[in-house]
Amino acid sequence: MNKSIIRVRMSSHDAHYGGNLVDGAKMLQLFGDVATELLIRNDGDEGLFKAYDAVEFIAPVYAGDYIEAVGEITNIGNSSRKMTFEARKVIVPRPDISDSACDVLDEPIVVCRASGTCVVPKQSQRKS
Repeated sequence: MNKSIIRVRMSSHDAHYGGNLVDGAKMLQLFGDVATELLIRNDGDEGLFKAYDAVEFIAPVYAGDYIEAVGEITNIGNSSRKMTFEARKVIVPRPDISDSACDVLDEPIVVCRASGTCVVPKQSQRKS
């Protein structure tokens, strides 16, 4: 099945709570972007996100963290596309060393997992 990955640094604009904590909804936004790419690659159309079946927030995300969001189409129906997603923290800032210091994590930290269904109407599908 098709897979997609994006990597983005969380900025101070993404921090919504005290301590530079990023709102969990930001992970869902990243999953939406991954889903859009998956649908374009699979069907030649952006389609629509219908519903999440499950969302699990596992670890906090802070401004300055680099997040890798990955997704995969796990089942293709007539117009529905079931997908799974995972967001991982791969780089963290190290303000204890300096304002610009960061560490690449040896093992990414899974911060969120989700599954959901997208729909691409039959008339919009341009690929088989």
